[in-house]
Amino acid sequence: MTKMRTYVVEDNLTIRDNLISTLEELAPVEAVGSAETEAESAEWLTHHPAQWDLAIVDLFLKKGSGLGVLQACRQRKPRQKIVVFSNYATNEMRTRCAELGVDAVFDKSTEIDCLLAYCVTQSRKLEKAVDTAANDDSMRQPA
Repeated sequence: MTKMRTYVVEDNLTIRDNLISTLEELAPVEAVGSAETEAESAEWLTHHPAQWDLAIVDLFLKKGSGLGVLQACRQRKPRQKIVVFSNYATNEMRTRCAELGVDAVFDKSTEIDCLLAYCVTQSRKLEKAVDTAANDDSMRQPA
């Protein structure tokens, strides 16, 4: 299964390290980077669009907000997914995140299994898209 290149935006080092190790162990995920501030996250994600498939964003950061990261990434490619993973996954916040184009919102305390399942599903979709593109390219090659 294709591993999704994943960027993690989380300011708590313990949570970030545990999340990355859990995702890499239980889902088809490869961490390609992480940050703990809005500015650092937004800069990396917008300046390296070919290097990530999934961004996992917490809402409360050391400096700035995850909402600013979401806003900065509104113009991403359709294959790139952004999810929020936060303890503040209220109905109002879910609505606000949806308005900013987020693909999913998961509560840190109760929905880690849902996040893992999401990663598996998205990895399969990514793999299928890559396979389709490869087949399309091989059909264009002269015989």
